[in-house]
Amino acid sequence: MRALVQRVTRAQVEVAGAAVGQCGPGLMILVCAMQGDTKAEAEALAAKIHKLRIFRDAGGKMNLSLRDTGGAALVVSQFTLAADTKSGNRPGFSGAAPPEAGERLYEHFARALAGLGVSVETGRFGAEMAVHLVNDGPVTIWLDTAS
Repeated sequence: MRALVQRVTRAQVEVAGAAVGQCGPGLMILVCAMQGDTKAEAEALAAKIHKLRIFRDAGGKMNLSLRDTGGAALVVSQFTLAADTKSGNRPGFSGAAPPEAGERLYEHFARALAGLGVSVETGRFGAEMAVHLVNDGPVTIWLDTAS
């Protein structure tokens, strides 16, 4: 699975102009299930993100995790993280999991993160969404369970 994690002061996702998910201080997590991914990868990615030390401690050093800060998470599916741009100018997305598997793994990831004690809200799988966020830092981290 792939994820793009952004430390945020706030984030919100809208579908057709209506807010469907939001979070205050914490993480905006864009998630993509790849071909062959399993629930184990979703759980491992959730655990990694939960413990990722990207929040400032009292000394200003990135030394605290979501677990330490009690921050929230907004999880949004984004199959375009599977983009293959090696040839030509049009990205290919054949590396992404099929929609049914992608949705199952996206939802499993969100449940796994919530199971670790994180307040989690989500976007709507497969919908056209508008994402609003204030990136704190900015801090943006790319994670891939395959590497």
